[in-house]
Amino acid sequence: MPSLPRKLPRAMKLYICWGTFPSPRPGGHPCRNAYEALKKAGHDPELVKSYGWTLLSDAFNATSGRREAKRLTGKSTVPVLVTDDGEVVADSKNIVAWAEQHPAV
Repeated sequence: MPSLPRKLPRAMKLYICWGTFPSPRPGGHPCRNAYEALKKAGHDPELVKSYGWTLLSDAFNATSGRREAKRLTGKSTVPVLVTDDGEVVADSKNIVAWAEQHPAV
C-alpha cells in the first residue's frame, strides 16, 4: 500500500535586520526584543537575516528577507514572525504580545 503524503510542520521563522544584539536605543532593539520574548516563551525560531535599514527606501532594501517581509505584510520592515502554522505577526510589540499569549508547549 503506498504511503500517503504527509504535511510536514513548518518551522517558526523570525525575519530580523542584522541580528539580535543589544542596543543603546530607548526601549531596546526591536529585533532583539521580539527574539528575546519568543525565547522566554520557549520558542526557538529560525532567524532569517534580512539586512537593509528601515530608513532606506525599498529600492535599497531589496534583500530576499526584506522582499519576503513585504510579501507577507505589505511593508519591508522587520521584525516579522511566521509561526509554525503560518500565522504572520509584524512589529516587535505585536510579536512580544503574541509570545506572551502563546507559550511553547
